[in-house]
Amino acid sequence: MNTNRDISAILTDLQKGDKDALDKLVSMVYEDLRSIAKHCMKQERSNHTLQATALINEVYLQLAKETHFEWKDKAHFFALIGRMMRRILVNYAVAKRTDKRGGSLFKVSLQDISTVAEAQDWDIIALNEALERLAVMDERKSRIVELRFFSGLENEEIAEIMGMSLATVNRDLRFAKAWLQNEIVGNR
Repeated sequence: MNTNRDISAILTDLQKGDKDALDKLVSMVYEDLRSIAKHCMKQERSNHTLQATALINEVYLQLAKETHFEWKDKAHFFALIGRMMRRILVNYAVAKRTDKRGGSLFKVSLQDISTVAEAQDWDIIALNEALERLAVMDERKSRIVELRFFSGLENEEIAEIMGMSLATVNRDLRFAKAWLQNEIVGNR
């Protein structure tokens, strides 16, 4: 079993510029990455063309391009991975929406259009836009939701990463969920 100390040492190597450390890190935490990706994909429609493995691969490619790493520890690393996956899924949904509006023209039978799938594509975009509005109002609450929803972290882990009490995390999540629900449902 991998220890936090082993992962922290590899993160330190990455910060020092050791690009080989990325491969070591990914192989060491692959199952954790897969778990986060599956968690993210559970939030998506069932016929989504992007799979958990492709999401992990996209994250890896983005990490490989990175030249400056600022990770404090394993929990912080996974929080940032969740944020990267959020951006990938939002960009994917925006691109798909653009395609549906004629971005890449091709013929589609009206019988092939699924309004349920289309609505779920818009949900990730609506959630992202609402999270951005929440961040303007209260960055901390937005970050907590991101850590919970996209990284799949437990409230205790979020409290540790954010350096706050569990009670504060629970209170902020309750507020943020209610606020987001109102924002998303109210803007339809």
